[in-house]
Amino acid sequence: MDFSWLLEASTWIGFFTLMVLEIVLGIDNLVFVAILANKVKPEHRDRTRMLGLGLAIVVRLFMLAGVSYIMTLTADLFHIGDFAVSGRDIVMCLGGLFLLYKATTELHERLESKPHYAQYFHSSAYAAAGTVILQILVLDAVFSLDAVLTAVHMVEHIIVAMAAVVVAMGVMIWASKPLTAFVEQHPTVVVLCLGFLLMIGLSLVAEGFHFKIPKGYLYAAIGFSIVIEIFNQISMKNRKANTFSGQSWRRRAADSVLGMMGIREDLVAKSAKSGKTDEDGVFEDSEKNMIRSVFTLAERSVQAVMTPRPDIERLDISQSLDEQKAQIQATPFSRLVVIGKAGIEEPLGFVAKKDLLNQLLNSGSLNIMEAVKQPLVLPETATVLTALESFRKHSADLALVVDEFGAVQGMLTMKDMMETIAGEFPEEFEREDAPTIQTNDDDSLTVDGSLEYAELAQQLNLPPLPDDADFHTVGGLIMEEMQDIPNVGDFVDYYGKRLIVLEKDGQRIERVKICSVPE
Repeated sequence: MDFSWLLEASTWIGFFTLMVLEIVLGIDNLVFVAILANKVKPEHRDRTRMLGLGLAIVVRLFMLAGVSYIMTLTADLFHIGDFAVSGRDIVMCLGGLFLLYKATTELHERLESKPHYAQYFHSSAYAAAGTVILQILVLDAVFSLDAVLTAVHMVEHIIVAMAAVVVAMGVMIWASKPLTAFVEQHPTVVVLCLGFLLMIGLSLVAEGFHFKIPKGYLYAAIGFSIVIEIFNQISMKNRKANTFSGQSWRRRAADSVLGMMGIREDLVAKSAKSGKTDEDGVFEDSEKNMIRSVFTLAERSVQAVMTPRPDIERLDISQSLDEQKAQIQATPFSRLVVIGKAGIEEPLGFVAKKDLLNQLLNSGSLNIMEAVKQPLVLPETATVLTALESFRKHSADLALVVDEFGAVQGMLTMKDMMETIAGEFPEEFEREDAPTIQTNDDDSLTVDGSLEYAELAQQLNLPPLPDDADFHTVGGLIMEEMQDIPNVGDFVDYYGKRLIVLEKDGQRIERVKICSVPE
């Protein structure tokens, strides 16, 4: 028997190409098998999975032999005009159409990011190992049909196809966990292989209609695509390495400035562990945070630092004079927003308590409307940097933040903006409250729900806030992740951190505990 074909380059190219395709296309089968194996008792799961996959190799080899035999049926079965139709033609057309359908649906599910297997398995009760092994065999036979058809079409000799299938299945069984992780982290590889599947399906249909496509063309196209994908993976890896853990360019610029000043995060960490102090040239955390805050002012929205509308201190002139005086005496704030019967939706301006005191000292009477001043008005889309420039330009120290419809969303003061740079400036009446960020004995943090996300991101080295984010505070982050109003005790996991709601005031999140996600 002549085995000279084993020395041909096309044989080995076909073998290795088919092996890679079989591995990538078979990853989903491993997911199915893992889900099915979890139905048996824990002590039997590994043995059931290995036995099921081992028998699946035998089933796949029988399928290869069967399809290869059908492909030899070249005798004409019937004619459509002058076109002769054989059993091989029918199998190739049906197989090609199946591959086109399978690849198209898989591509659709990948692009839509919809899970395509969880819907089949819902039972949590333990099942017999024999039943699960049978389910694995049937499932693998159904879902490996595309791989079998691909194998038969890509290589001339059935032995090469069988060898590629056996090696691919062996590699998947041996390295199922890292392979699954690789495919999940590199979705473009799966999309590329599904593209190959479309190409192979099209060539099958073409051969079913007696249009022969040389396999060298297929190998050349696949090889070229693989080279491009390798360049793409290298490019993505380098891009990720140069993005400084996803930090914004302003944060990177701040870190670069800190580096030029001799302040490196790794040096700071080592200094903290060794007990060294600022005498060794390491800046305090507050100083580093101030430098970073200055660089990120243009990124921070006024919505994150303003006083929200429900917390704005108001003076209602529609009330009696005695009630107004009582409100002025009771408030600890130096300025109040003046409203009438229309409420906060149509504020009349703001008044400073010192101006009212001057009235009382000069005339002995109180005329609030004479002391009313008009605030600066800022859109809710403004950043802290643009707000700071507007305050300087108009010599203002208080602004109302409005949405696109003109409705008041909050109030902003110079103190609010200075706190974004230098941290909290607690008033005397605020000193008894819990600190905005509190470190607990178990290394967890307890923070205000109104804490700005940018400040938390600096504290925990979280990624910067996306440009299209609909939240700016820790409480807003929890609501965004849950897509609901949380209750006390509810939590979300975010970049390795667990945020637990500790206190609420109505629908507002007051205090949140932050710890590492338990393993």
